Amino acid sequence: MKVGVFDSGIGGLTVVKSLLDNKLFKEIIYFGDTARVPYGIKDKNTIIRYAIEAVEFFKNFELDLIIVACNTVSAHALLEMREASTCPVIGVVEAGILATANALKDKNSNILILGTKATINSKAYEVGLNAEGFQNLQAKATGLFVPLVEEGIYSGEILEATFKHYFGALKKPDALILGCTHFPLITDSLKGYFTEDTIFIHSGDAIVEQLEKDFDFKEKFEITKLEFFASENPESLKSIAKEWLNL
Repeated sequence: MKVGVFDSGIGGLTVVKSLLDNKLFKEIIYFGDTARVPYGIKDKNTIIRYAIEAVEFFKNFELDLIIVACNTVSAHALLEMREASTCPVIGVVEAGILATANALKDKNSNILILGTKATINSKAYEVGLNAEGFQNLQAKATGLFVPLVEEGIYSGEILEATFKHYFGALKKPDALILGCTHFPLITDSLKGYFTEDTIFIHSGDAIVEQLEKDFDFKEKFEITKLEFFASENPESLKSIAKEWLNL
């Protein structure tokens, strides 16, 4: 299969890493809309317009599937992308909800959802988790994590201070949903802040779980062809991909 992975910028590379680790695809086409990032502070109509433009870009590649690796786009524009696309489109929010439901058998579990302002305001995770029977939900917009990750700050005093700023008054969760694909890069630090028993839901791993549920993969691909595209400064995207994906 040939898959397209779309993100507002570079965060979706963490989803690509999960796809590579599980050897699911023969070819991956990545498109990051780096000229217009961040999406997390934009209004819904703008997000939808940008997402449909991404679908049009992918029509150049005869894809079998599009993965929306951006939680903000998955929360606001998945239906519109599906209507515009000639191949199936799946998003990380639906996958994250499924992964959470599979990981937590106790419906009274306390779940903390992290994401951009647009993702949290959409309440997409809350609606999906409520439908699965979960009611004890906390949601927190943690947009400061995005520039910290992009600056390569994955641990240390600045990040710890940001944790205290966001989480100081929150109840410790049983599960934490990393509702932005930048956030897996600070997972180790988050695990140090919260309890060892906290379950972390990673968008990339959740997508793999959904893919393996919905599709019959006949083989594993030891070598995956990768192509990276960006709406601005593609060389910077390729450089970050080499670092994050150990290419």
